[in-house]
Amino acid sequence: MASEFSTLLRRLRREAGMTQEALAERAGVGVRTVRGLETGERADPRVTTVRLLADALGLAPEEREELLAAVVRRTGPGDEPDTPDDAAERVAPVAGRPGPADRVAPSAGHQGEGPADGAEPVGGYPHDGSAERVAPVAAHPGDGSAARAAPVTEPRGPVSHGTLADVAEQLAQAVAARWQREEEQRQVHDPYPLPVRWRPALEELTDHWANIRRLPAGAVPGPLDLSGRLDAIVEVYRRVPSGRLVVLGRPGSGKTVLAVRFVLEQVKSRGRTGTVPVIFSIGSWDPTAITLRDWLIAQLTRDHPGLAAPGPGGSSLAAALVETGRVLPVLDGFDEIAGGLRRPALEALNSTVLPLLLTSRPSEYAAAVAETDVLTSAAAVQLTDLTPGDLADYLPRTTRKAGGGDPAATAWDPVLRELRDRPDSRAGANLAAVLTTPLMVMLARAVYSDTSGHDPAALLDTRRFGSAEELEEHLLDKFTTTVYRPRPEHRPGGGPRRSFDPERARQWLGHLAHHLTRLDTPNLEWWRLGSGTRRSTRTLVTAVAVALTVGLVDAVVGTLFDPVGFQLADGLVAGLLAGLMFGITYWFLIASRGAAVAPSGVRLKMFGRAGGTGRRTAHRLAVGLLCGVVFGSGYGFVRGVLNGVVRHCGLLVTLRVGLDDGVVYGLVFALATGPTFGVLSLLETPLDVRSAVNPVGLLRTNCRTVVAQLLIWAPTFGLLVALGAWGAMRILPALLGPLVWNTTATLKLGLISGLGGALAYALALTGWGQWLVFGRFWLPLTGRLPWSVVTFLEDAYERGVLRQAGAVYQFRHARLQDHLARAHRTSRGSQRPAGPGGAEPTE
Repeated sequence: MASEFSTLLRRLRREAGMTQEALAERAGVGVRTVRGLETGERADPRVTTVRLLADALGLAPEEREELLAAVVRRTGPGDEPDTPDDAAERVAPVAGRPGPADRVAPSAGHQGEGPADGAEPVGGYPHDGSAERVAPVAAHPGDGSAARAAPVTEPRGPVSHGTLADVAEQLAQAVAARWQREEEQRQVHDPYPLPVRWRPALEELTDHWANIRRLPAGAVPGPLDLSGRLDAIVEVYRRVPSGRLVVLGRPGSGKTVLAVRFVLEQVKSRGRTGTVPVIFSIGSWDPTAITLRDWLIAQLTRDHPGLAAPGPGGSSLAAALVETGRVLPVLDGFDEIAGGLRRPALEALNSTVLPLLLTSRPSEYAAAVAETDVLTSAAAVQLTDLTPGDLADYLPRTTRKAGGGDPAATAWDPVLRELRDRPDSRAGANLAAVLTTPLMVMLARAVYSDTSGHDPAALLDTRRFGSAEELEEHLLDKFTTTVYRPRPEHRPGGGPRRSFDPERARQWLGHLAHHLTRLDTPNLEWWRLGSGTRRSTRTLVTAVAVALTVGLVDAVVGTLFDPVGFQLADGLVAGLLAGLMFGITYWFLIASRGAAVAPSGVRLKMFGRAGGTGRRTAHRLAVGLLCGVVFGSGYGFVRGVLNGVVRHCGLLVTLRVGLDDGVVYGLVFALATGPTFGVLSLLETPLDVRSAVNPVGLLRTNCRTVVAQLLIWAPTFGLLVALGAWGAMRILPALLGPLVWNTTATLKLGLISGLGGALAYALALTGWGQWLVFGRFWLPLTGRLPWSVVTFLEDAYERGVLRQAGAVYQFRHARLQDHLARAHRTSRGSQRPAGPGGAEPTE
């Protein structure tokens, strides 16, 4: 029976004017596959197969999404069972939709009908197969099958969102969607990808061929042919038996573009049991602080919060994917690791046998190799320069025709003519040295092809640009000015693009670049925007924010119980004490360690089963009790001493009042904080596996989580404080003597503690609160960032200045970041950035 998907596929094929045979040949699948999908005989087509068909049909994005959506709608418990030939066409969950537990990968003897079927793990890295184990059962009489595969369920701990194979498939879909958008954002295919070619690297940067080819002792090895170009990167990688490849290239030569293309092609051709390629910006890794596997797991969890959910054996899904070899690390930017850490990083990489693809600038990698050794079992290739012929083919197609007598003439003709006819001239030599990397060509295109009124013939002016370095600086400088020029275009589905003054935008981008240089990381994380300031400044600003918030809450709420004048004074004291106590806490827990409060990877579930466990709840309860005792005792002691001083009590009386208040508040806050933390833990549940995030998405998710925490924390904490105070007043007078307390004081303490304590905790000890304090107020207030920071960052991403790498932003290229940071330091008169490890900034 034909389904919606079958009807849609048949209609799209006919609109494309293709026969079933032609579609099958172009997509690289069997004719029987296409025929079965159109008639409805084949249920649950693989997503990779549907993608191949969509590519072969040349579908527009809307039609492509419609076809994939039809796959999701047809997948359900009522589907007919597959025939044996359909085994290679099973679809894994789309957009995070888990499939039934009895779906299995094709058996070892089954031959798939296309390149996406039955693909083996790249590099031969073994999986544990726990989610894929099948047991043959007797053939069903008359069905023509040699054997059927019966599922063996996962024997270990629960996987809340399906088997590991399902999770890996969902991760693959999220990764592909993310980097597909990134390619579109960078205009990689407009009008076509610049040619990125490579040749084998120097032998001293490559391991022994016997190790690369995994040959037994005594075998005579020979080198592999690893030359190729961008569209063949997966094919070249698969020629390497060890599955370990190093890609070297000078700045802007296309290493990241190659990594993105590798990921997209690998995902497109992977089978259900194949590894999932994931790009990791390795520049943020400190190998002396965390192992490679733990760092990979942490990065996966940051970019895909749902992978923090429990997996087999009690570990997280991210840990299970890494440990079972289902993730193929694409480690981009080895050269961006801090100089003193590259040697231990290479040694740590050599201590593993993980298949991987590593990119780096040649000099930094060669220096690390000279200090230790090559990457074990790794082949190496080096990207080559673009040729004048490449420029002659590409640049004229990026701009409008010049008009006049020659319809093929463009504004780039004088530049291309100089490169072709006078390569030894000063202008030709400068151009030949600069326009040999995709980065500089794309910058030149942005400045002179995508902008009216700019003539590329200006690049021939040797009086302005006496050297190749000056020409590069000109392109980098003009790029930011050009992309922020006023433009009338509208956002898709929205209003006009937000305009920013080019000079102010350069200042703000310069601050961000300088901030990343100080932290020695390429990752622009919204929760660490305040980390670029001095530790003392961070602590002081946080303490002031808490003091103002608690003081305001105390003053406003307290007027319900006491006169305004008294309450203003009480609010001032309460705010100062809260700011002092939270400032001390913030200093010891965060600032003094050079750390930052990471965003939460959970959400709160009010109804239904949440993700809390007894062990985690007990741990949070203990931590809450300890924090309550420490904070309450300190707060009570300081408050009691101040009251004694204000009332001119003697020293001994003052100390006695302080100790008594310390005991009372310590007990009250301990009995309130511990259970509140426990309640929050019981309501926490990991984010969904398919919740791959971008920076803005993660910010909004954490905002909702913190708001939900406040809505639970405030009434729960306030009620427990009130009950604790009431109970303490019944017990403690027998131990401490008469205490002045009443019901009004109990209600007042409960309300103020609930509201003020929740807000103070959110501002000082949550990632979103730190973003609010620094990203929304302090940095804009001091002129370092605009007031609409999120809008500015998203706009910079849309203009191509920033790129997204999972949950963080990065500058489009490290060369651009260096240029903006250097310009910022020059304008600020500050020449010395902080070193690695969070050294004290000067701002």
